[in-house]
Amino acid sequence: MIDELLNEIEDIKKNFLKEVKSIQSHMDLKYVRDKYLGRKKGIVAALLKRLKEISNENKPIAGKHINQLKLFVEKTFNEINEIYNSDKINSDFDYTLPEIEFSVGGFHLISHIKQRIENIFISMGYHIAYGPEMETEYNNFEALNIPDYHPARDEQDTFFIKDEKDLILRTHTSPVQIRYMKSHKPPIKIISPGKVFRKDEPDSTHSPVFHQIEGLVVDKGINFSHLKGTLELFIKSFFGRDVSLRFRPSYFPFTEPSAEVDMSCFLCKGEDESCKICKGTGWLEILGSGMVHPVVLENCGIDSEEFSGFAFGMGIERIAMIKYGVTDLRLLYDNDLRLLKQFG
Repeated sequence: MIDELLNEIEDIKKNFLKEVKSIQSHMDLKYVRDKYLGRKKGIVAALLKRLKEISNENKPIAGKHINQLKLFVEKTFNEINEIYNSDKINSDFDYTLPEIEFSVGGFHLISHIKQRIENIFISMGYHIAYGPEMETEYNNFEALNIPDYHPARDEQDTFFIKDEKDLILRTHTSPVQIRYMKSHKPPIKIISPGKVFRKDEPDSTHSPVFHQIEGLVVDKGINFSHLKGTLELFIKSFFGRDVSLRFRPSYFPFTEPSAEVDMSCFLCKGEDESCKICKGTGWLEILGSGMVHPVVLENCGIDSEEFSGFAFGMGIERIAMIKYGVTDLRLLYDNDLRLLKQFG
């Protein structure tokens, strides 16, 4: 129901913009204002009344989007009123001029994907946790079972803060999980979105600054089947029910066992060798996952004999590129309106 409501709000916004463009008089203005902002029969008022039909866990999301629509409509009417009531318009306005175009912005594709992922996990009962982008080496590496001599530290080429001992720019959002486990007792169920930094040369698939969303669940009796069920629900909610998943054994210092997760190509279903999304393989690597390593739990003061957990992580830019067929990561940062307008 929440997805249907959010789609309906987007349609209402589009219809509103079309009607705004047709306003040519004060009478037109009053009609459109009453239609959308009328206290009893207005469209926004009707949406607010429907909040009681939404489940308690989804009410904050629905209320937020309805309020954003209301503020957007009110702001647009205020701008139109300023035009109609200005002395210049009343005295010198040339009514033969073309209609006024209102330029409306939108969310960047990265922000849009981040919000969609967050909404799915919020509906599954997850909380959002944030942490600093400048981290200690301990939280970023040692607490995650990555000591000085570990080769994984070489793979995450790190930015160090000059003249600041033991401070770096975080290479993943996993330190947020460390901070959260140190300050909260299980059960824990969080996602940690944010910006991360690695000393990579920019190319079609790499950037020194990018975005991740990681997830963490810690409780009694958590096992790998919980991880598989969670990721299957997320991926099918995001990409569609027809996709399939496969888990490939992998290695991460902070999880054991670990798995890379692939999904079947939602575009060609593995039947097109020239598919631009999966390159003809029929599979797309989507994220990494695994059961939280007992050492990590112990480093955070959690008894690994009593509690277990799973974790997963994904790149927001990669999700965006897969979902919409963006072929070069740098396009997401070029601020080219020809690309951004496709997703605004």
